[in-house]
Amino acid sequence: MDWMLTPAQIEFRDRLRAWVDENIPKEAAREAERVDGNYPHHLFDRLAEGGYHATGVPREYGGMGADLTTQLIQSRELSRSLAGMIWIWGSTSFAGANSIGLYGSDAQKRELLPKIAKGQLKVTIGFTEPGGGTDVLGALRTTATRTDGGWIVNGVKKWCTSAHVSDYVLLLVRTDDKVARKHHGVSLFLLPPRSEGVTLEPLETLGMRGLGTFDMTMENVFVPDELVLGEPNNAWYMLLPTLANERMLLMGTCLGIMDGVAEETLAYMKAREAFGKPIGAFQAVQHHFANIRMALHQTELVAYNAARLADAGADTFLEVTMGKVIASEHAVNAADLGIQIFGGMGYSADNDMQRYWRDARLMRFSPINNEMARNLVAERFGLPRSF
Repeated sequence: MDWMLTPAQIEFRDRLRAWVDENIPKEAAREAERVDGNYPHHLFDRLAEGGYHATGVPREYGGMGADLTTQLIQSRELSRSLAGMIWIWGSTSFAGANSIGLYGSDAQKRELLPKIAKGQLKVTIGFTEPGGGTDVLGALRTTATRTDGGWIVNGVKKWCTSAHVSDYVLLLVRTDDKVARKHHGVSLFLLPPRSEGVTLEPLETLGMRGLGTFDMTMENVFVPDELVLGEPNNAWYMLLPTLANERMLLMGTCLGIMDGVAEETLAYMKAREAFGKPIGAFQAVQHHFANIRMALHQTELVAYNAARLADAGADTFLEVTMGKVIASEHAVNAADLGIQIFGGMGYSADNDMQRYWRDARLMRFSPINNEMARNLVAERFGLPRSF
């Protein structure tokens, strides 16, 4: 796929791939999963030492100022090893570097972006609420009311990944309930999760185990005005342009998982013998591997095309929405075929195949489920809204 990349992007990819193999290999990610309840600070810190938290931060704030294609490359190369644990970088990149970089005040940018670039700050996301899921706005019950010098927040958020170690949660709240449409009157806050009145309850999850996922309850939590991100009551319009970034990172994650699946299965097919010859000599196994490689090729074309269009300033809502569906479904299917090729060893926690499958499975319904994404695609082609 080098023909879709610039020489600088190819050099960045090759350098990062070698760095990942040396500094955050797959066995490091497997081990981090086994340490129950402990966030992998050491992996986060290794990314800081390599300068990779700075990738999406603007140059004037100490970052690399990389375009979306380069961020897609980073997501892919990290995910080949980390799989879903890539969100030790991705959460802060999306919720912090991207959102603050786009909508933060000058004071917020000067204070927060250099720290993100150096790996001194962690930011996560607090959008989803009980009973909400994809219907973020319809289920939005967290409210913020005006008070002297800030706001008082009350409500509950679900699926706040790594909230226990984050410095801020990018929090979506309703600040005006007297509105004609539900996407009006919502705001974004940078809420410190260690604020008085915040309670975190851990959730057990199938995948992304090393990160920690939490319900977050807020009772009369004070958020000062300086931690309001952008214009109050206008958050939904601010969030829409960031969807390309989030879905781009997800496509990169799926590509990286498929890269890991492809290289691990190829090596296993050459080494594992049955009935007197390597299992890679059997036609059915070859077909499984060919399907993995073809799915990976298709996903590459879709993802890099979307990234190039976004970097050119095009409206890529349709491309990234279709790409999210294509990438996530191919990644799950590839990991499932990988388990089939590995057989019993694919079911073992001593290998990566089951980890790839568990982490990829999340991508089919998060941050938007693929059924709703298909609705949005159909609507873009002139069909009536179905929800």
